[in-house]
Amino acid sequence: MAESETPTSPELPTSPETLLARLDALDIAYDLHTHPPLFTVEDSKALRGDLPGGHCKNLFLRDRKGAMWLVVCLEDRRIDLKALGALLGGVRLSFGSADRLMNTLGVIPGAVSPFTLINDTETSVTVILDKEMMGISPLNYHPLSNEMTIAVTPDALTRFIEACGHTPQILDLSAASGD
Repeated sequence: MAESETPTSPELPTSPETLLARLDALDIAYDLHTHPPLFTVEDSKALRGDLPGGHCKNLFLRDRKGAMWLVVCLEDRRIDLKALGALLGGVRLSFGSADRLMNTLGVIPGAVSPFTLINDTETSVTVILDKEMMGISPLNYHPLSNEMTIAVTPDALTRFIEACGHTPQILDLSAASGD
């Protein structure tokens, strides 16, 4: 790249606007909030103000054989990958790379959410939802951009995931805390 050129962010396979149109087509209600880019749970806590509901984190994981998981839980849930691997049948988990994330879910790190499943057209990711999280309404996630948050009900979240061809597993992830 020449010195005068500036790097560009990768082109996303699905825009946030296309995702919102898909939610509208599925008759899924949501509240949209825009904000500066958020990359971490700490960023979110510092900038969200009094935004109600469950605030969540999303872990894009893989095992040695290439199987992938999207684990979605409340932001303060501590997840021990060894304990989670045991809960999932004895797999050894690690975080998926930024390239794998872009190739599979079509987003950059910091923008992962259940809504990225719109880009997993091969349904290659296993979806794990925290049972405790599913008891809170609304739930807040990025809609393919870490400059926005949308709030949806747990039922709406499940409907969206199923409309993407996935069957989410709802698990008690307190067993994966490693305590």
